[in-house]
Amino acid sequence: MHSPDSHTHLEIPGLRMTKQRKEVYRVLVDGPQDHPTAAQILERVKCNQPGTSLATVYNCLEVLVEHNAIKQVNFDRESSRYCPNLREHGHFHDTNSGQIHDITFKPGIQLADILELPPGTSIEEYEITLRGKLKTSEQSS
Repeated sequence: MHSPDSHTHLEIPGLRMTKQRKEVYRVLVDGPQDHPTAAQILERVKCNQPGTSLATVYNCLEVLVEHNAIKQVNFDRESSRYCPNLREHGHFHDTNSGQIHDITFKPGIQLADILELPPGTSIEEYEITLRGKLKTSEQSS
């Protein structure tokens, strides 16, 4: 699995990195960590590769997800979003702004500490999405 901390060379083991894949991946790992949609990624890719199509971006994203280089994240019926953070984490969806924020467990906290799991449960993967409103600076004054 590719670590988001070592993305400077933009290579993924076992995957031939075409210039389009490299640019889509670069946009995700070097750009704002805002969980963009494919359409938002296309707009960012077009800065360096103006002839890129949305179909090309989708194809690149599909391959990157298949090679565990990024995660595809879905929120309700919205367009899929893409996340380069491969560490175990969940997401907080700010319903005021629409922004998605990565959230992690505090050190030492395990899912079994906060959830009533069946005896002998072995968690292999999880998706946690919290929704709410972030307190804005105007509200805290």
